[in-house]
Amino acid sequence: MNALTRKFATVGSALAMAGSSLLLASSPASAATSCYASSCQGLDPATTICQNDARTVATSGWSNLELRYSPTCRAAWARLADGGSEGKYVTVQRNDGNGSYSVHYYGNGATVWTAMVNDKGIESRACEYWDNGTGYFDCTNWY
Repeated sequence: MNALTRKFATVGSALAMAGSSLLLASSPASAATSCYASSCQGLDPATTICQNDARTVATSGWSNLELRYSPTCRAAWARLADGGSEGKYVTVQRNDGNGSYSVHYYGNGATVWTAMVNDKGIESRACEYWDNGTGYFDCTNWY
């Protein structure tokens, strides 16, 4: 290998390494945080690892209201997917009265969810309350 070829190979390798390190450095770090039971209280499940193993453990009989639960995090939250054209409040509640969170659904076909409650050693449920003055509400079973 002559000297000029060797220089090109060295420069090419250096450029390739520099380029790959720039690509790796610009990769976004995972934004998901870890929590467990009481440290999950009030957090958005979409920003935590809790969404990774979450499952629907209860549904309401009237709409697409779900109680979601993460066994890894021991946390629960309410989720409403395409809840129709009526505006309503979606709430997750603990059966010990020590925590509930609500979010407003505007009747636009979107999916909304509440913040999480600590579900370790207690039960939770999801409820929806119509905001049209009828006083109608529906809840999932406790889980």
